[in-house]
Amino acid sequence: MNDLATSGTITALKPLAGPQVWYGPEMAARTDWIRPLRPAEIVELETAVMRLDATGIDIAAIGPQDLDAPGLQELVGEIRAAVLHGRGFHLVRGIPLERWSVRQCAIAYFGLGTLLGEPVSQNAMGHILGHVKDIGADVARPEHRGYQSAARLSYHCDSSDIVGLLCLKPSKAGGKSSIVSSWTLFNEMLRQHPGLLPELLQPVYRDRRGEVPEGAEPWYAVPVFSPMPGGGLVATYVRSAMHKAQRFPEVPRMTPQLIAACDAMDALAQDPAIHLDMDFRPGDMQFVSNHWVMHSRTAFEDFAEPEKRRHLFRLWLACTDGPDLPDVYTRVWQGAAENGRPAGIRVPGVPLTAPLDASW
Repeated sequence: MNDLATSGTITALKPLAGPQVWYGPEMAARTDWIRPLRPAEIVELETAVMRLDATGIDIAAIGPQDLDAPGLQELVGEIRAAVLHGRGFHLVRGIPLERWSVRQCAIAYFGLGTLLGEPVSQNAMGHILGHVKDIGADVARPEHRGYQSAARLSYHCDSSDIVGLLCLKPSKAGGKSSIVSSWTLFNEMLRQHPGLLPELLQPVYRDRRGEVPEGAEPWYAVPVFSPMPGGGLVATYVRSAMHKAQRFPEVPRMTPQLIAACDAMDALAQDPAIHLDMDFRPGDMQFVSNHWVMHSRTAFEDFAEPEKRRHLFRLWLACTDGPDLPDVYTRVWQGAAENGRPAGIRVPGVPLTAPLDASW
């Protein structure tokens, strides 16, 4: 692997190599990233879910000791290896939603998540089980979030080591999940736009969208690309939050050079020769690294009937075996969870909860 940095300081911009570098068409021709659940795994998971459901346990209180399903350790190891130490994503197929209640689906998904990492808050309400569903959000408003609309989401990263999705119900049309390798984007920026790439190696300002941790400003600054001590990079990008941060007079104005760099990277991410599209089936679980994969979603048309509308569960997971991160990730941006990893979005005085329905 070619180093991006020495001793944490950018010294030379060289192409990156490793399993984190991939192109969409190459992945679309492969199936090793799609992992069907085995019959014995489904039986063991279902047995554990029914046992936990019968206890009346609060989903937010479920920990890795509660699922007690040793037959799932191979699956968990495969997810961890692919997402945290490999290409950065994995799709698990076959959760038997048709015979489970919504609560039982949540127990299964949340329980599996705790075997990978600590669930962290995804919003100002302290939700550690999130809901990706159109509830009428206006993406132009700073306090509204794109995942609560039917709009296309631009390529971005979330505030955790892993973001996971469980598809309960797909849309009527559209709503494809799109992912792109951050390492590939870095390489392509270096190859095609070397004069613009340094703009993405400096801190850029982003809006907290009203979700402000104790003692923090309503905005923060973090680079798009940051070097890892052992080589390679981690990336974080939310362009909409960059634009919304411009509402604060104390935040520096985005320069034409930074705008041009973001335009160039967005165009690369949207190139079908670079990103990977996938359709979700009911019962699909997608796990994605926030550190070297950016994710997106196409706009979608939903069903008119409320009971058929597109609905995905979401997890943000803080993983002890995640990559080494720059100090700014936990000191300035997110804070640290109990396991020392990025803590997502924590607002003072808000308890952590796992609601079973979507809400503001």
